Amino acid sequence: MRFTLSSTALSSKLVALSRVINSKNALPILGDFLFEIENNVLHLTASDSENVMKTQLELTESDGNFRFAIGNHDLLEAVKGFSEQPITFDVDLEQNLVKITYQNGLFSLPVDNADEFPVAQPVSDFAKSIVLPNAILAENINRSIFATAQDELRPVMNGIYFDLTPDHLAVVASDGHKLVRNKIFTIKSEEPSAFILPKKPANLLKNLLGKDGGDVTIRFDERNAEVNYGDGVLLCRLIEGRYPNYNSVIPQNNPNEVRLDRLSLLAALRRVQPFANDSSNLVRFHVEGSTFQLDAEDYDFSKTATERMTCEYNGTPMSIGFKGNAFIEILGNIECSDVIIQLADSSRAGLVLPSEQPENQEVVMLMMPMLIND
Repeated sequence: MRFTLSSTALSSKLVALSRVINSKNALPILGDFLFEIENNVLHLTASDSENVMKTQLELTESDGNFRFAIGNHDLLEAVKGFSEQPITFDVDLEQNLVKITYQNGLFSLPVDNADEFPVAQPVSDFAKSIVLPNAILAENINRSIFATAQDELRPVMNGIYFDLTPDHLAVVASDGHKLVRNKIFTIKSEEPSAFILPKKPANLLKNLLGKDGGDVTIRFDERNAEVNYGDGVLLCRLIEGRYPNYNSVIPQNNPNEVRLDRLSLLAALRRVQPFANDSSNLVRFHVEGSTFQLDAEDYDFSKTATERMTCEYNGTPMSIGFKGNAFIEILGNIECSDVIIQLADSSRAGLVLPSEQPENQEVVMLMMPMLIND
């Protein structure tokens, strides 16, 4: 049995699929790619048992319909260095061997029985669905994933929460100290529904989705989701459980508003934060008039740092403490030139907003304060 295809097309597909595969697997077959040739189309699958990614590509030629599995590492190493050229697979299922021929040589690899490859559990016929532009989903995952937790006791916090309401789709992530809430007003449903996407499939989508056009369709039930994008499909198991009421922790009235240049604040924080105590990472923010001051100190090692910058502020003078490295992450995931920080007092959460919201969206980021000694 034989088929021929483009080397670079195969390589790009295998590199994308390989991100699903774990370095260690309970089942040896999960270290393989599944090849299925049907009607001159190659269907490729990779899985870690909880996440399954599928894609396909047209073959130059093939002599039938058949399927086999092949180890990911050796095949990837072999084909990823090829320049654009046709490569031919000669598969002998009786000998469990494939011979791969290219312009300047050939190599052979063992193949495994495709029947051993686990079958993905599909979403139910009663699944709900969301359709949204490729670029919108990509930017919302990029903007949110840094705020997810790594918490064994509260697994619902370890993913991105998609909350579909009659007014909007909210994409939310939080680790209990920082929170990101994105509202997309062009996507809504009279019938509310929600799901929690785990961090691994979110990262896979982050790498797969681009700025190109087209829509992504997400079908989901209580346990599983199916994400259809371009020429690929990602099937994943969802995180089960009830997500916390994220709206209840977002302050509705933080009257003190300071506006700063985002990149200048980010650079200043990166200079000051290394001087903070390693365990607390506390950086003190003090704002008064048109002066914004950052202070960090670690008296155990006799280290202190202070930096001032100009700002726009009409509120009362105040000081508040934030975890420096977390605030750096927040600023790094906002794209506009200026940021607005809304504060109430030193004991209540601060909000960070872009000065210009994305079209038909609303982005809010929240930071819980830390105790400071005046």
